[in-house]
Amino acid sequence: MKPKDIVIANARIVLADRVIEQGWLALVDGRIAEIGEGRAPAGAEDAGGDLIMPGLIELHTDHLEAHYVPRPKVFWNPVAAVVSYDGQLATSGITTVFDSLRVWREDGAEEVDGRAGVLAAAITTARDSNLLRADHFLHLRCEIPMPSVVEEAKELIDRPDVKLMSLMDHTPGQRQFRDEVKLRDYYRGKGGGKTDAELDELFAKRFEYQKQYAAANMREIVALAHEYKIPLASHDDTTEENVADAVRDGVAVAEFPTTIEAARGLHQAGIDILMGAPNVVRGGSHSGNIAAVDLAREGLLDILSSDYIPSSLLMGALQLPEHAPSISLPTAIRTVTKAPADAVGLTDRGEIAIGKRADLIRVHVAGSVPVVRSVWREGGRVA
Repeated sequence: MKPKDIVIANARIVLADRVIEQGWLALVDGRIAEIGEGRAPAGAEDAGGDLIMPGLIELHTDHLEAHYVPRPKVFWNPVAAVVSYDGQLATSGITTVFDSLRVWREDGAEEVDGRAGVLAAAITTARDSNLLRADHFLHLRCEIPMPSVVEEAKELIDRPDVKLMSLMDHTPGQRQFRDEVKLRDYYRGKGGGKTDAELDELFAKRFEYQKQYAAANMREIVALAHEYKIPLASHDDTTEENVADAVRDGVAVAEFPTTIEAARGLHQAGIDILMGAPNVVRGGSHSGNIAAVDLAREGLLDILSSDYIPSSLLMGALQLPEHAPSISLPTAIRTVTKAPADAVGLTDRGEIAIGKRADLIRVHVAGSVPVVRSVWREGGRVA
């Protein structure tokens, strides 16, 4: 369906480098055709002085799993789960999303493991049936030590919507879970929890998997990504060795570095640093690692991700200038729009500029809470 040409007026328009305090936009054939200041052409839609900004771009969210498995051992209809999840994304202002699918199997550890193919197929069905509001791509989260990770990645790698792969290793005692006690607490809180004896068995298996499979799997996953020209992300970089590995593997984005030392090394290497928006909103990491706002103050934060709560993406971006006064509103909004688009090669979106996709959101800020009042994707209203 062809989008209707519209003009949006009386808006605070957030460009990539400045804010037009009273401006207007013309959208034609799904693209941004004109940007003006002051009085708008007749017949414009009044934005009531609200913010108009690019639609948010989300590179890492596993929130789909909460819709697919809403309770332990309860598996929802996968297409219905995708549609519900997509609606929550859109009303949170997210117009482009990279659905993070866990690509590995581990019996008894994670109930949605090994179901990446089911969810990828459901996303395709929903897209083909014109049920989706946001633009969906796939982010394959590859747990490197797992025996089946290469085989499962190969099953999905040639899909045209696979646009990002991440290299993960959650073996106890390293990266995010250097403190094994925190990892035990994490598993005790999931799905009824596990006993210490069960965790001892799980951790022993994880150590064996890493020793037996990790090195070869890493080489194969990295080679696959390079062969298919898919950007790579590292995950939970902690040490200088982790940074060196990321540089060696040609990583484009570093997700959730856990220490300031790792973040500095990644930044120096020209790798974009992604942190969680919930970390910003909560004022720190739920795992006790480096706070995103500390990285922001040092100029080491490039991209925000909503991770596990979609509404945090907009809220976190709007709070950044409060935590780091050197960060302007346009700079903060770039962390959830232009920066993630640039990191994965999406050159047609991520900023309000002539010729770019008319992926836009209208935002009203009430106190400290932003409310998304309207969402347009390629000029068509979707929320």
